[in-house]
Amino acid sequence: MTQTAANSRKKLWLALLFGLLSLTPTLQAYVGPGAGFAFLSSFLVLFLTFILALFSFLSWPFRFLFRLIKGQKAYKQSLVDRMVIVGFDGMEPTLIEKFMAEGKLPNFSKMKELGSYARLETTTPAISPVAWSSFMTGSHPAKHNIFDFLSRNPKTYLPDLSSAQIGNPKRYLPLGKYRIPLSKPEIRGLRKSVPFWKILGDTGVFSTVLRIPLTFPPEKFYGHLVSGMCAPDLKGSQGTFSYYTSEDTASDVDEGGVIIPVSKNGNSITTYISGPENTLLKESEEMRLPLSITLEQENNRVILEVSDQKIPLEVRTFSDWINITFKPGLGMKIKAICRFYVSETHPHFKMYLTPLNIDPAKPALPISHPFIYSVYLAKLLGSYTTLGEADDTWALNEGILDEDSFIKLAYDNHLESEGMLFNALAKSKKGVVACWFQTTDSIQHMFFRYLDKEHPALACGQTAKSSQVIEDLYQDMDHLLGRILDELSPKDELVVMSDHGFKLFCRGFNLNSWLHQFGYLALQEGKSKSGEWFKDVDWSRTKAYGLGLGGIYLNIAGRESQGIVQPGEETKALKAELRSKLEGLRDSDKGELAINRLYDRDELPAGPYKENCPDFIVGYNEGYRVSWSSVTGKVGPDIFEDNTKAWSGDHCIDPKLVPGILFCNHRITTDTPSIVDIAPTALDLFGAKIPAHMDGRSLIDTKNFSLAKIESIPRAEISLNEKPEAASSAPKSRRKKKKRKK
Repeated sequence: MTQTAANSRKKLWLALLFGLLSLTPTLQAYVGPGAGFAFLSSFLVLFLTFILALFSFLSWPFRFLFRLIKGQKAYKQSLVDRMVIVGFDGMEPTLIEKFMAEGKLPNFSKMKELGSYARLETTTPAISPVAWSSFMTGSHPAKHNIFDFLSRNPKTYLPDLSSAQIGNPKRYLPLGKYRIPLSKPEIRGLRKSVPFWKILGDTGVFSTVLRIPLTFPPEKFYGHLVSGMCAPDLKGSQGTFSYYTSEDTASDVDEGGVIIPVSKNGNSITTYISGPENTLLKESEEMRLPLSITLEQENNRVILEVSDQKIPLEVRTFSDWINITFKPGLGMKIKAICRFYVSETHPHFKMYLTPLNIDPAKPALPISHPFIYSVYLAKLLGSYTTLGEADDTWALNEGILDEDSFIKLAYDNHLESEGMLFNALAKSKKGVVACWFQTTDSIQHMFFRYLDKEHPALACGQTAKSSQVIEDLYQDMDHLLGRILDELSPKDELVVMSDHGFKLFCRGFNLNSWLHQFGYLALQEGKSKSGEWFKDVDWSRTKAYGLGLGGIYLNIAGRESQGIVQPGEETKALKAELRSKLEGLRDSDKGELAINRLYDRDELPAGPYKENCPDFIVGYNEGYRVSWSSVTGKVGPDIFEDNTKAWSGDHCIDPKLVPGILFCNHRITTDTPSIVDIAPTALDLFGAKIPAHMDGRSLIDTKNFSLAKIESIPRAEISLNEKPEAASSAPKSRRKKKKRKK
């Protein structure tokens, strides 16, 4: 076959695949949830693809006519043809204002000059899954049911993931050593209320939603979607890396990964890749994939052998995405993708392996809508990360990755999202295109310490970089904004926003230790401290406990399984007592204010899920946050402690201190916009009715509405796509310098 014929065949396949995207398979058979996870056989994917292709071909004329009529009616009432929303997670107003004043962000400055700029009120608490849920639903947390990454189970006092729940199949067929599921596991999203793109879809407006947090599992609507933050890895976790080392002194990492000890036999290492649980077996066990490593020290590289592949890899270089296959039995195959990074071969061998991502080309779990959309993007753009939080902050926290390799990984992931965004902008000339970028959040989390020369993390750990990392980050996003502006038409609305801001995190407050020392949390007799998840807590004598990134729960009788605080006056008195002691609390070692205020859930906006909100949300002062140990329910001797981790910036504090940012290419109607205002604004732009349950208000004056046509301003300095550490993994089509429009 000639190259021309091969290219034509590929284009035909992509065209057919793209034609399927308006359909979603309703039949999905799963092979066990395995550690909270469900597998979809690759055979079924191919079979369903064939069936859908046939159905799509036969029904296409009718669907096209129906949507044409419905879409024309919808767009007749629109003020715009297209709304483009770019979400830069965690962009900090004080930094963007500083860099604009210094002339370093010309495209942001132009948007402010010709359109609008304002600080954007965030949610209480100021945590990404909470804020992005409010963004998409136009509602405060009590109406969408997300209050943190974690929620507590009042029966067990243990945490659950707040975003989604995957249950086991209810019926099995025993077959030798196997148990065959006869029903699929339930995959249920816990975020409530309706995203604005679902409402728009019901009117005929198409949306493409890319990696917005809290979109796993994907919901059906008129459009395309790739799930974002809170989408799991193949193990069912939120991201578990592996670290291979021959160093005898290596110990378990605290968070985020597992250590796999290896031994060198001359120039060879025989080990394995740790996979998900195989719940096809009656006695489930971890699946392991053989991995062989040959050291070629003279060439400064290794040869990896896995899944019938030989992969040469230079030291201190990330591999491309590698396809691997687990075989649980009965002819089933579980596909994953991962990347390797060897940091050292002598005297010790050290290698990092990313979390095992669900393979977007053969997804073991629905990660997009329609189901086949992830496959289409993989065929078009190549493999890409599917893990919700792909920038491995814990690997840097634990010293497994160095600062340069972390930045490389983060920008590689960023470029994949860019590819999705520009593909959507090229394909969708009407409707909504919304894309989320994690890079701004993860890099600020890990490098904010360089903004404070006295930060305790600078006295230990890695300190090879400087505050220039943060400035470069903002300039890179300005350059991206310029390229987005080049893609806009005169009737395109552009919204650039962040869900919250950022502040320094220098000191941790051990909330549960404070509750213990002041008599509100009791330990078992003879215990002076507790392990993770309240291991040694005596609930029969405990009145209050802290869980998650900002929550305090009261141990209320009739609500918690071992509650002792009576509802009514006793609860009211306990709340007043805690408030009087914690509000205005100062750090005795530093003499600084640590806690500004407690937010009582009874004083927050109402909604049907208010009962799931913590009784108090702690509003920490700048520089402070709940300590790492207290998040997981530990109790120790110290109330305050230095934060010495690379994770040195945060936003889980008083929401009034960390507003987000909002840029628009039209004049908004208020100086104090809120994140709940974006959804009603989107509906208003397309002439759709704003539902009564939404708490936000439209930011447009429909009678005097006009869009500013903003020409991008090129940057003279080096751009993101030209950076040596990022450009090597970018597809060629994205590495070419874009021609500027005249």
